[in-house]
Amino acid sequence: MHDAERIVQAQLDAYNARDLDRFIACYADTVKVFRFPSQQLAIDGKAALAEHYAENRFNRPALNAELISRMGLGNTVIDREVVSGVGDATIDAIVIYQVADGLIQTVWFVDAQ
Repeated sequence: MHDAERIVQAQLDAYNARDLDRFIACYADTVKVFRFPSQQLAIDGKAALAEHYAENRFNRPALNAELISRMGLGNTVIDREVVSGVGDATIDAIVIYQVADGLIQTVWFVDAQ
């Protein structure tokens, strides 16, 4: 496992533990999150990311992201995940992470919904 994959795995482990501090520590202060195919920012910055996950994810006791597959190339990691516990249905998603300086800099979510 290379460095980019290690930080992505660390954030996934923190996500499933609903450990906001450990989760947020994996991201750059200037992290940008997009919902593909939109080119508009969904979340801009670490503070906004922390607020979103505190209010919309980590407060859900059944939250879980199951890693289906992962591939990495250089500083890019692509995960296929199935997320449950957010709503009534599971979310089948591809998540693309761009990593630099040991932290996640940019995230693109592609979901089947």
